[in-house]
Amino acid sequence: MNRRDFLHVMLLASAMPSTLLAMRTPVKYTKHSDIYFSSIDRECASRLLARLRRVQSIVGHGNFNIISFDYALKISKHYSSVGRFQKDELALFEKLFFIDASEYGFYGEKVVDNITQVFKKKEMLKVPHTGHFLYEGDAHAHYELIRRSIGDSIILTSGVRGVVKQMYLFLGKVFRVDGNLSLASNSLAPPGYSYHGIGDFDVGKVGFGARNFTTDFETTDEYKRLMDLGFVQIRYHKNNPYGVRYEPWHIKVSHL
Repeated sequence: MNRRDFLHVMLLASAMPSTLLAMRTPVKYTKHSDIYFSSIDRECASRLLARLRRVQSIVGHGNFNIISFDYALKISKHYSSVGRFQKDELALFEKLFFIDASEYGFYGEKVVDNITQVFKKKEMLKVPHTGHFLYEGDAHAHYELIRRSIGDSIILTSGVRGVVKQMYLFLGKVFRVDGNLSLASNSLAPPGYSYHGIGDFDVGKVGFGARNFTTDFETTDEYKRLMDLGFVQIRYHKNNPYGVRYEPWHIKVSHL
């Protein structure tokens, strides 16, 4: 049994997040105690996030969206400016991927089971002027139809995202909420649970910046026109069953 399989078996056997995380007082939005990084794992996660950031600087922001876990390891071995992932960083990466996200209060289904998920570029298209990829077929056709219907004022703000990119985003969110994994998962799907891995994408108003990822997007003409089209569905609608905040910018493509 290789190291990755061994770790996976051990994780399933233990099924207890207490070895990784510490429990603290719940905040108002939850019905259970929030889960936080322990001080040891927080330090490790800080190093892991910094190393992923250095990988991104090597491969570029666009390609970072779709690189695999194994490719990130390869980059870390060949670039001294990145440095090799340490054993505790890899263990934490795997733990965060394999843990049941319902422990955090995230109730979506896991849509990517393979930590080494590999995207085939021939199955995707890079959308000009965005730095993002979409799957050929339903996702790309859906986006193109939106663009034709609304015009150049709407733009792809996030497309295909692999395990590495989702881990990077998730860790960044965790640190912005003081190590609270439950609160982080309320606004960002944990690695393996993001529908961006199987077809969904985000759109925004050109020139609207970071406000595209807030409920301010709902006030734009672009959003109103999206809803008027009739064929657009929002994945994380108000009172959604996933335990995720309302995201009017997240377009549902996958039928899951």
